[in-house]
Parts: sequence; C-alpha cells; structure tokens
Amino acid sequence: MAFTVGFDLDMTLLDTRPGIKATYDVLAAETGVRIDSDLAVSRLGPPLLREIAEWFPPERVAAAADRYRELYPVHAVPRAVVLPGALEAVRAVRAQGGRVAVITGKYEPNARLHLAEAELSVDVLVGDLWAETKGAALREHGASVYVGDHLGDIVGARAAGAVAVGVATGPYSAPELAEAGADVVLADLTAFPAWLATYCG
Repeated sequence: MAFTVGFDLDMTLLDTRPGIKATYDVLAAETGVRIDSDLAVSRLGPPLLREIAEWFPPERVAAAADRYRELYPVHAVPRAVVLPGALEAVRAVRAQGGRVAVITGKYEPNARLHLAEAELSVDVLVGDLWAETKGAALREHGASVYVGDHLGDIVGARAAGAVAVGVATGPYSAPELAEAGADVVLADLTAFPAWLATYCG
C-alpha cells in the first residue's frame, strides 16, 4: 500500500547553519543592526519572522525578513551540508514504495533551491509552516510518518496523527525528544532505513 513519509528540512535533512549564519551576518552588515548569528542558528525551527523580531523593531521586521530571503540563495544555499543518512533515508522510503514529502518552516522557494542543490528528489514540498500548521499539510498529503529534529516537529506529527520520529541532529537531545512525545528517537538518519523496514514489515 502506498504511504507518505514527511521530513523536516533544517537540521533533519540538511545542516543549514553555516549558510544561515552567513546570511544573518550580511543582513547585519547591510542594516547596521546587531544580530548574534551564532545564537540565531542555535535555535533553528520556528518561523523566520520570530527570529528577525529578536533583532529588529516591529516596524522593520517585514522588510528585514524580505531582504534575508533575497540574500539567502547566494549566501546560504551553497553552504548547506547534507546530513549523514539523509540521501539514504529518502531512498529507503522510495524502496518501500512510499512517497517523500518535505514539510518545512523555510520559505518555500529557498527550500526548493536547497533540495535541488543537494540532489534530494521529493514528491511534495510545502514551506512556511510550523508546529500545528505542519500537521495540516501532513494530513493533506496523507503522511503517516513525520521525521524532524525539533519539538515543533513532534507537535506537527501529533496534529496529523502521524508517527513522530525524532532525530537528535538539531537543538534537542534524544532524551528531550523522547520526553516531548516522539514515538521513535534516532541519533541521526543513518538509522532510519532499518527502522523503516521494521515499520513497513
């Protein structure tokens, strides 16, 4: 029977921290606003506007976010690193006859550039979502599993009635992901194909 597995993008499939840090540094230089880019990349997951609002006054947030998204393809996309096991995880879903969906909080056009750069082929991409809103997209596309590194990803999986698979490649440890309600916790995606084989078995 056909099934769909959803994946988060940042710190689940790709380590985007170097490029995001570089983009924030350029934005800070352009605007004259101090941004602690190391701090910003330590808490990836929530929407961009939430992070921008930590550094810019309310009346400047929208324009700063727009400029960040414009800078992103040049400064961030080429610096992303495919995380261990990511390509194999996607291939494992296809080998089991499944579909691959990427449901991410990232601006969708930039997420698409990341997938192309990393040569990650997916069936569905939906961007600009977070926590419960990820759940709506997962339900819409029939995902029975959602894989992510953030507590917000567990919320999204729960909202969709999907199996929540946590990977400890982001800001949260394996015990923290388990305590937050992940059904399965993996150190990284290298363990995903074996888990999926058992799940599909």
